[in-house]
Amino acid sequence: MSKHLLAASTLTSALGLALAITAAPAQAQPAKEMPQIVKDNMAKMEKGKLEKCYGINAVAKNDCAEGAHSCAGQATQARDTKSFVLLPAGDCGKIQGGKLKAA
Repeated sequence: MSKHLLAASTLTSALGLALAITAAPAQAQPAKEMPQIVKDNMAKMEKGKLEKCYGINAVAKNDCAEGAHSCAGQATQARDTKSFVLLPAGDCGKIQGGKLKAA
C-alpha cells in the first residue's frame, strides 16, 4: 500500500470517527417538546370539544397514536386503527370506519 493511500485512509477513518462521536450526543437528547398546536388541540380535547377518532387518518396526517409511533404526522399507512385524528365531539361516528377506541 502506498504512503498516500495509507494516509488518506487514516485521515478518512479519523474524520468518520470524529463525526460519529459528535453526532452521538444529539441522538441521546430527549425528544423535543410538542408543537403549540398539538398542545392546544389536546387542551380542547380535555374540555370535551374534541375527541380521538381512530381509523380515518391519511398517511402522515394523524394527530397522534396509541403505541404505534411517537406522535403527530408519523402514520405510515392510511386508516391505521392505532392512529387517531382529533375531531369535534360527535363527528367520528358519522365517518365510515371511524372508531372512538383503538383496535
